Amino acid sequence: MLNLPIGLRTKVAILSLFLLCLPWLGYQYVWEMEKYLRYGQEKTLEGTTQALATALHERPTLFDTQASFHTQVEQGRDLYAYPLSGPIQLDGKLADWAPYRHKSINYGEHNQIYKANLNTPLTMNFTHMVGKYAGYLYAFFEVTDPNVIYRGKNNLSITHNDHLAIATLAPDGRFKRYIVATTQDGWFSAFELSENQALSSPVTPEVKIQGKWKKTAVGYNVELRIPLKMVGSKLGVAIYDINNAKTGHLDAIIGTSAIDDVNKLGTVLVPSPEIESIIKGMSHNSSRIWVVDRHGRVLAKSGDIRTNNSVWSRTLIERPVPTFWEKFKNEYLHPLYYQILTIPAKDFIDSLQDSTVLGGSHIKQALSGKQGSTWRLTPDNKAVILAAASPIWIDDKVMGAVISEETTHGIRTLRNKALEKLFNVIITVMSMGTLALFFFASSISSRIRKLRDEAEKAIDSQGRIKQSIKGSNVRDEIGDLSRSFANIVSRLSQYTHYLEHMSSRLSHELRTPVAVVRSSLEHLSLQHLDPDSRKYVDRAQEGVSRLNMILNNMSEATRLEESLSNADLDTFPLSKVISGCVQGYQLTYPDQEFVTHISDDDLLMTGVPEYIAQLMDKLIANALEFSLKGTHISVTLTAKNKLAQLSISNVGPELPEKMAEQIFESMVSVRQQKAQDKPHLGLGLYIARLVTDFHHGTIIAKNLTLDGNNSQHTGVEILISLPLK
Repeated sequence: MLNLPIGLRTKVAILSLFLLCLPWLGYQYVWEMEKYLRYGQEKTLEGTTQALATALHERPTLFDTQASFHTQVEQGRDLYAYPLSGPIQLDGKLADWAPYRHKSINYGEHNQIYKANLNTPLTMNFTHMVGKYAGYLYAFFEVTDPNVIYRGKNNLSITHNDHLAIATLAPDGRFKRYIVATTQDGWFSAFELSENQALSSPVTPEVKIQGKWKKTAVGYNVELRIPLKMVGSKLGVAIYDINNAKTGHLDAIIGTSAIDDVNKLGTVLVPSPEIESIIKGMSHNSSRIWVVDRHGRVLAKSGDIRTNNSVWSRTLIERPVPTFWEKFKNEYLHPLYYQILTIPAKDFIDSLQDSTVLGGSHIKQALSGKQGSTWRLTPDNKAVILAAASPIWIDDKVMGAVISEETTHGIRTLRNKALEKLFNVIITVMSMGTLALFFFASSISSRIRKLRDEAEKAIDSQGRIKQSIKGSNVRDEIGDLSRSFANIVSRLSQYTHYLEHMSSRLSHELRTPVAVVRSSLEHLSLQHLDPDSRKYVDRAQEGVSRLNMILNNMSEATRLEESLSNADLDTFPLSKVISGCVQGYQLTYPDQEFVTHISDDDLLMTGVPEYIAQLMDKLIANALEFSLKGTHISVTLTAKNKLAQLSISNVGPELPEKMAEQIFESMVSVRQQKAQDKPHLGLGLYIARLVTDFHHGTIIAKNLTLDGNNSQHTGVEILISLPLK
């Protein structure tokens, strides 16, 4: 199992990262809510289209004049009068048509109605469109004709020159034909032809059809307007090209449809003002309403899809409150949120804004008699548009459809507001939760570290009980562990106390029977004994002597412990005490070489010099016992950082592994039993440690590797640090 060195607080902090799942869950919830809102908006929009379609059901007059009963329409032949935003100035310059020029249609080779000489290339074509504004049907013709022939000023004929012919099935059901021919550039009025379709004369001036003829570098332009009440559901226009003014011979006719027969005319669709008045009320909301005929051509249109006036948006209008929280949200949180969220674009590309023919799966479904809806992205991917369509029934036939469109800006704004509030709550909860977890982990970590420190201070490196552990009063697992540690340390302290005083008890209890045995042996030795009995008495006395030595050593340690508690402290020069001791050892052990390096400074310290001398006795005795023959004992005394560093080292056997600390305990010895010629209880270094502790110092033992005479020797060094004054 991977065991990383990570603290409890860090682990809790890492685990708290799972709180980051909360925003994801919240986002998923809001996303589900948005899907239901979209479904609700779709059904609402379908209800709107159904209500409007109900208002248009069984009203055939709204569609009769719009040629909606045709089974199909043909582009170029069937015209659409585009709604114009303003009146057209009839000056022949066509500048007013610039916003609509992309909807114009060019008529040329494929729209040729008549050609005198089929082998002669066609030199004439024109661009044309019609529009509707304020009860007039406007039209322009941009004719390319390298040879423009005007009507002669004294010529009664109006057809022996370039001219424009217009034919329509009037609202009263009469077939009407008109000719536009002019003697020069400028203002003109049309001429109405005879009702006989085979005749082009006589003619009657028709001043209601007015316009302007203007010659251009490539031909001529014609702008005109016709009252809508003169235009029926059928309309055809054609340009007659005459290139010989003398003969007036007709060279070619290009037009939207043949105009000599009412049945050959194409249709013209003029947006219905009646339907527009019905759906006009829908312009006050965010929906855009279309009414199309069975061919998808727009009969009426109302509303602007860019307005943000939906019921979803109106419910989100909030009055800003100048509070600190609102200011903090607007300046810091919202910029952060909207790194993820998207603000609905107010300006986006509406590809259907000026459409005159609509299509789509929802419209096809509506024209087949069923309600339909669809979602689409704008070309710039900035908005999602929902469109719903419902059929318009007349008798048993679908004559058109009502289409309603809305953006999802309102729902997206509602979703953003919901996510803002959700994120605010989540950030608050996460912050408070993380802080609570952090403080909880810190509390647990602090209590565990406190328990660890108490446990480490309770037992020193030699395994002695230094202080007790106070059990916690908190009723939880850590409190139970603290109380358990306190009980363990207390029981261990009692056992250690028993062991530490066992030697004094033994020496006290054994001293009397040893004295009895010893006195008895002395009395027995004064008696006359045979040699064999004398030998056994001598051995018994020798054993009693060794036993007495053991008791003396045990008593020495006991007395030292008792005397340390009542010792009087004094300030003395440590260097002199150590020097004096070494000089005494040199005299006592003349065969042993001592190498000293003792500081010349006095190294004053507070304590009892006699105990320091006793300490030196034990350490030197220990070094002498373990020194190899012919090697020296080194005694060094230096000062460093207000500490006296006393070192006593010898060449000899190493300390056993893991015994460097245990050798300072009572009754611990590393001597081999068979090599001992006198009893050792392991009390020498124990006494040295008692003296060191009394002077608030430290004592340690370590093995040494000494390099001398090209051979390596091992040894032991005892290091003592004593505080100086």
